[in-house]
Amino acid sequence: MNDHKTSAQLNADAQALLKPILDKKAAGERISAKDRAAIAAQEMPAQDPAARGKNVTEVALGYGEAQARLEAERCLGCKNQPCVSGCPVMVPIPRFIAEIQNGDFKAAVDIIKETNLLPAVCGRVCPQEKQCQAECTLGKMLGNAERSVAIGRLERFVADWERENKKVTVPSVKPPTGKKAAVIGSGPAGLTVAADVAREGHAVTILEAFHKPGGVMVYGIPEFRLPKAIVRAEVDILAKMGVKIETNFLAGRTGTIQGMLNAQGSDPLCGGYDAVFIGVGAGLPKFLGCPGENLVGVMSANEYLTRANLMKAYDAEKAATPMYRSKITAVIGGGNVAMDAARMALRLGSDEVHIIYRRTRSEMPARTEEVVHAMEEGIIFDFLRNPVRFLGDDQGRVTGMELLKYELGEADDSGRRSPVAIKGSEYVYDCDTVIVALGNESNPLLTRTTENLQADRKGRIIVNEEQKTSLDRVYAGGDIVLGAATVILAMGEGRRAAAAINKLLE
Repeated sequence: MNDHKTSAQLNADAQALLKPILDKKAAGERISAKDRAAIAAQEMPAQDPAARGKNVTEVALGYGEAQARLEAERCLGCKNQPCVSGCPVMVPIPRFIAEIQNGDFKAAVDIIKETNLLPAVCGRVCPQEKQCQAECTLGKMLGNAERSVAIGRLERFVADWERENKKVTVPSVKPPTGKKAAVIGSGPAGLTVAADVAREGHAVTILEAFHKPGGVMVYGIPEFRLPKAIVRAEVDILAKMGVKIETNFLAGRTGTIQGMLNAQGSDPLCGGYDAVFIGVGAGLPKFLGCPGENLVGVMSANEYLTRANLMKAYDAEKAATPMYRSKITAVIGGGNVAMDAARMALRLGSDEVHIIYRRTRSEMPARTEEVVHAMEEGIIFDFLRNPVRFLGDDQGRVTGMELLKYELGEADDSGRRSPVAIKGSEYVYDCDTVIVALGNESNPLLTRTTENLQADRKGRIIVNEEQKTSLDRVYAGGDIVLGAATVILAMGEGRRAAAAINKLLE
């Protein structure tokens, strides 16, 4: 029996619970903290698991109006606002939720956009349960951050409401100052810098290496989790603010940092900037370093997801680089990228998809929602396993792996229990596709082509508290500084960098 509830059913249930609360408020009665804590957290509507594994449309469908207002009524409106301190860009969370309680969704999204121009994106992909929702007083009262007010889902609701009702407004921009800034990379950090610097009247040009803007939001996050039309809509706002976006510009090759800072280069894109922000991300995939990784069919999650997302490899009839159909796909890793790759493999027609992870579910860094969605869709999790070598046929194609079993030992520096290999437990595991999702490192191109740009031993650019690099007028932020991080953390660094750039250009 399928007990999956549709969006309409969930919204109707919420409406029945919301009505007495609104009637009570209309009568001037106060809703106590005890009453608010008694309201059940609203379930996120989603596609039926039986159907969604065969399409790439969005899985999570978003709250209906009644659900959003009922969820908002759970907020206690704390005066000390602990949730705000948990947000890297300091969104005024209680203020925007109060407007949802009032039914004024436009006012709510305008409040969010005071500090975050990407609410539809952040509402979908940020790990709120580890940030703002981790600090929520209600969640602490109830003893579980997953029972906190669903801040991210409410953010998504008002952002989607604004876009769907054609109520989107472009932030005001001050008169032109005559100053110019270049932003290298159009991921979350770059877009945030571009918006904040453009608001002050400075001319901003974004230089993107790929043929589409959006960075990791376009090439790394699948359509079923973050529709590309939503990213385009957010980027279009920047264009309406006067920000220029140039694609197919590979910094360090098409133009250098030194050239951008010169009085004027031969190419107007490559010179005359008063400040430069580097937000190129961390796009160099990590591998295991074990034998057989060069076999055909063994690839990084970066390659797999870029081909699937940016180049639409899921469309076998139209894609320039379609994926071959796999029988058994194995994904190595336990983070969000591993979940994305595994769920994409299912949608690309793999008969069976396994996630191979050397710890247990409790230690997985992936968001709970992503793990649950993967399990619902039939992804198989093989815990306490890791490859020691890849096996291939005489044509150089992968045919399987030799896996080693593990048990958990003492906790490491991250607080997770360390995997300990069990000697003699190796066994052969058959598969014809392997996706390695172990994170990324910094691409060394910029540091190698930019004299005196300091980086650490992992290739991450070194910055001060204002995101300034070792070079004058050059700032950096996002994954190129943090290593692999979240969208909202990258945006937080972008906001700090933009503030410093605006101060420089005064």
